[in-house]
Amino acid sequence: MMLPETVIAGLLLASSVVAAPAPDPTSICKRGPSPGVVIQKCSKPGVLALAYDDGPYQYTSQLVDILDKAGAKATFFWTGTLYGCIYNQAAAVKKAYASGHQIASHTWTHPHMGTLSESQIRSEMTKLEEAFVNLIGKKPAYMRPPYLDTSGAVLPTLKSMGYKVITDDVDSQDWNGKTPDQSAQFFQQAGPGGNGHISLMHETYASTVQTLTPWLINWAKQNNLKLVTVAECLDDAKGAYQAGTFTPTGKNTC
Repeated sequence: MMLPETVIAGLLLASSVVAAPAPDPTSICKRGPSPGVVIQKCSKPGVLALAYDDGPYQYTSQLVDILDKAGAKATFFWTGTLYGCIYNQAAAVKKAYASGHQIASHTWTHPHMGTLSESQIRSEMTKLEEAFVNLIGKKPAYMRPPYLDTSGAVLPTLKSMGYKVITDDVDSQDWNGKTPDQSAQFFQQAGPGGNGHISLMHETYASTVQTLTPWLINWAKQNNLKLVTVAECLDDAKGAYQAGTFTPTGKNTC
């Protein structure tokens, strides 16, 4: 008996659907963090992101040596003029970048960004971008707002500029007069479980560089945590910097 053409077509279609191979999950690209969205914590377990604000400063080179000796990576959220002109720390900036640490933005002058207009926010970001291009040939794709201020025009403007916005989920409170021992308690309270922590620390304090950081390196080792950059802890290592080739202006003063 001859089957109607419509039945034959249906059978062929069903057979092709059944035979279609399942998609390979490893071929699906992971989507990185979205610009203009506040990120407080890592996206995977087993890691700890050491992140330092307000430099570069006199302790930057020493901090890089401490991290490098331990095989640890960190993220530096740097300003242009808060602790002197960034170009005065050119050697330390280049050293940190060459060692594989993540260089990120903390604005040019460290203002309360929520009080700024869109054009003022852009100026804060682009001035520092120019300095980074002159020093390391890269523009960062990550930033942490001073005072963690994301109000007003901050997030929409940073989104339009392609910046991934980082805050923290463990604050060392070194800025608030806490000793390294007291800061350590905040990490112990947060614990090593769950997705990794993004820390808030300041490389402008000798105690943070010389005491708290070595303690964190040891604490991470004891708890089988890998010390990584913020971008790495978000599975976005390739997205740490903006795409493209940038031409230095040759400027070396603020």
